[in-house]
Parts: sequence; C-alpha cells; structure tokens
Amino acid sequence: MPVNYRPVTFPGAQGHELAARYHEPAGPLRGAALFAHCFTCSKDVKAARNIAEALAAHGIATLRFDFTGLGESEGDFADTTFSSNTGDLLAAAAFMRDELGTPPTLLIGHSLGGAAVLAAADRIPDAKVVVTIGAPADPAHVQHNFAEATDEITARGEAVVQLAGRPFRIKKDFLDDLAQHGNPEKIRSLGRALLIFHAPTDDVVGIDNARLLYEAARHPKSFVSLDGADHLLSRDSDAAYVASVIAAWGERYLPTQDAPEVPRGTVVANGSRGFQTHLSTGPHEVVADEPRSYGGGDTGMTPYDLLSSSLGACTAMTLRMYADRKKWPLENVNVSLQHARVHAKDCHDCDKTDGHVDQFSMTLELEGDLDAEQRARLLEISHRCPVHRTLTNEIKVRTELVP
Repeated sequence: MPVNYRPVTFPGAQGHELAARYHEPAGPLRGAALFAHCFTCSKDVKAARNIAEALAAHGIATLRFDFTGLGESEGDFADTTFSSNTGDLLAAAAFMRDELGTPPTLLIGHSLGGAAVLAAADRIPDAKVVVTIGAPADPAHVQHNFAEATDEITARGEAVVQLAGRPFRIKKDFLDDLAQHGNPEKIRSLGRALLIFHAPTDDVVGIDNARLLYEAARHPKSFVSLDGADHLLSRDSDAAYVASVIAAWGERYLPTQDAPEVPRGTVVANGSRGFQTHLSTGPHEVVADEPRSYGGGDTGMTPYDLLSSSLGACTAMTLRMYADRKKWPLENVNVSLQHARVHAKDCHDCDKTDGHVDQFSMTLELEGDLDAEQRARLLEISHRCPVHRTLTNEIKVRTELVP
C-alpha cells in the first residue's frame, strides 16, 4: 500500500480515542473532505480508502476515521447510537479545523455514513457540499440487517447479531435512537449543495432511497447513477469515478486558491508523501505515481508513461501539422508506445554493444485516404518530431540545489 496518508487520532463524542487516516495532496490544497464509513464497516473499507486516495490526487485532503467501537478506535460498539456517531462526526470536523488546519468543505457519507453526514451537516459551518453514496433515506433502514433479532432486542434489551460475518451486540437504545431520526424536513432545510450517488442494482440499500432523498432536498442537488456498481464500491474503477465526479461537481464550492501560476516552459514537480507527485505548468496540472505493485497508489501515470506520452503526443502533432500543410487527407493519428530496457547486444542498430539501452517501440495507425507514398513519407516525418530528436541527441541534466 502507498504511504500517501498519515495516521492521526482524536477524541470522539464519548471521550474515546478514535483512529483516523489523513490523506494530503502532493500539490496545492483545493479543499478538504471528511468521510463517514458504512454501518459496522471501518475507515479501511475499500471505498473509503480508494476515494480518499483519489480525492488527494485531485487536490482535496481527506480524513477517514473509525467510529467509536469499530476498526482501530476505542470504545464498545454496543454502547453507541446513531446520535453518538453523529457526535463523532462533529468531533472529527472540529479536529480537522482546529488541529489539522483544514476545515472540511465536503462531507462524504457511505451508506449509513451518508445518513450521518446529512444529520450533522447543519452543525458543521465550514461544510458547503454533502455527498451521499448508497445512503438510506431513513437511518432506521439499517434495522433490516438484523430484523430477525428485533423482537429479542426489544424484549431483552440487547442481542448479539451477525453482520457481515461478524458478531455485534445491538442494544435497545440503538433502536430507540434510530426512531428519533429520519425527518424529511431535516433534508429540506439542509442548506448545503447535495450530491447523491446510488447504484440502480444496490441490493443492500435500494435505489428508491435515492429518489426519496432527492425529492426531499432542495436545490442545488444532483443525482449520479452508479451503473454496474455494488453497494460497497468494491471495484477500484467505481471509487475512482465517484472521486472524480465529487472533485469536478464540488469545485464551485471549494475556496479559491491564490497560489501563483507556474510559468509556461517550467514544470514544477511537488512530492510530499509516498510516490504521488503533483506536476504543474502554466494553468495545467497532472498527477504522477507508481503502480501499487511498486509501492505506489496508482493515482497517475508513471514517469516513464509520461515520457512515452511526450513522444507520442509530439509525433501525432508533427504528423498532423505536416499533413495539413500538404493538404493530405489524414483524418486521425493513433500512436502506441512501449518503453523497455533491452540488452545492447540484442539491438542491431545501436552504437552501444554492452549493458542495456532504452528502447521505445512505436506503432503508427494513420487513418484517411492516403496513398502508399504519402504513408511512407509520414513514417519518415514521424522520426523528426522535436521530442524524438531530443531523446536521440546527447542530453545533459544540470541540477542546482536551492539553499
């Protein structure tokens, strides 16, 4: 796993020490998010971890934490209620504001965590956006997870139930507290922008809950259908999609940044934790990283991917410029590239005879009504793009350490 977060702790609503992970962007900070996990889950559930990592790549710091009695947090889950979970959220928001210096602009809740952020939002003044993912319209919806034990809980005051293959002790106080929540007026008076994610085939919290939430809320509000996703967002691609939509949709509510723009011609690479590195030049930004197999977070292209991309982009642009000048019917250029380190002895046209050489294998697909002579000429021109010439010329890198 990548180390693009730092572990932190803070006191929860009941005084217990709560465990958390704080994800910080490698580059400029655009905003901060507080993530509330699903019922009986933990901060390390795949959706929470993946979304936090992806948001950090978008410049949004994110805190994910374990509610009291769950994961690595102290306390007894049996002594918690929906109200105490809401109190833990408020404690987390205060910790972000007072200790981390990043008050949460976005509140994100998954499943019952979505109901919790809806309940707590009006007491977190810095929050401008509330995001729910597979959330129930009424917190009492979670009772269906242990419906067969409800009579025993009511009669005996508590019961041990199996949830996600693990035993949990549920008390009558928990049921009584759930009954106090779920007022649609609370959602109508939210006073924050609301973004609702839900999978049409969610078999844990049905899609009808998203309709009820959307109808109860006032604008600004939006609904995004997570077609093909499951309730826990177990596919990495689903979590990455949710994070990218949150970052784009919530941008208008994030505080403006006054950081000076990096002048064109200069690329600034900022890496503060792990391998994730924020690259910027002019008004443009991109994230580089390493794959998970190399200890990275796989949140962006690798340095060699970027190098191959430079050669591919320059080749495509050069062929387009040449064909346009010649008025040739080149409709589209597809450039595929692979980089490898090969043995020099296996390279028949290399000057070097020992050790290894860097080799880029390029495939060109030229679309359009081109004749054989035009195609041959474009192949020749592809070797003349500026980046190609830079890579095949002698290169010197001069590095100066800033005092």
